[in-house]
Amino acid sequence: MPAHIIDGSACAAVLSARVSAESARLQSTVGATPTLAVVLIGDNPASQVYVKSKSRQAKAAGIRAIDQRLPASATAAELLALIKRLNSDRGVHGILVQLPLPDHIRTNDVLGAIDPAKDVDGFHPVNVGLLASGNTEQGFVPCTPLGCLLLLREWHASLAGLNALVLGRSAIVGRPMAQLLLNENCTVAVAHSKTSDLEEHCRRADILIAAVGRPNFVRREWVKPGATVIDVGINRITGPDGARALVGDVDQDEVREVAGAMTPVPGGVGP
Repeated sequence: MPAHIIDGSACAAVLSARVSAESARLQSTVGATPTLAVVLIGDNPASQVYVKSKSRQAKAAGIRAIDQRLPASATAAELLALIKRLNSDRGVHGILVQLPLPDHIRTNDVLGAIDPAKDVDGFHPVNVGLLASGNTEQGFVPCTPLGCLLLLREWHASLAGLNALVLGRSAIVGRPMAQLLLNENCTVAVAHSKTSDLEEHCRRADILIAAVGRPNFVRREWVKPGATVIDVGINRITGPDGARALVGDVDQDEVREVAGAMTPVPGGVGP
């Protein structure tokens, strides 16, 4: 039987409605409109698309989005000054700096300058430390791994005791994903480009999170029958006919024949 497809778009719609209701409650009870400042440096086309999407989704959820744009020539000092102003602005409740930054600006310096209480990306060392200590109530958690966890909960009543493999060790997805799964009482392994016997590690996993940025990397024979597969990859490829296509890190056609449940690309983790 083909894998159950976990519908990320449907999950996102439910979440957006819940956040919208909470935003309305805050406005009616305390007179505060949740406000997100989205900072974009330069004119990277992909970053512009992401920022536009984030602002649109924020507004749909009852959150006021404020775009803050700086030219690619902006100095680190200018960007840090903007962040300082946003930190001190009591009308701004969240700050999101779109990555990647221009090469002349050190990313860690910028992320470390954001007030941890406004760091909605969850990249500040304080929030990273809270997650590592198992404290997800006080800090912010990076959105992509948190989204993966919400999608896993759509299929599993409990994750406790399951063997989970996170394929990829990035600070944005892989490492925080492993921490979240540990908090759910999974037995967690993290695999990466230096892992030996990678296929065998994958075949032992009840939950497989693929986040390596390599199109169609995970094949059918890598997946344990009945496993839940979360495909984080977003890769644009050119097919044999010259047409451009969007694919994940998982070979969807192959893996859906053996997995118990999986997310599609597009329409899975992205939304």
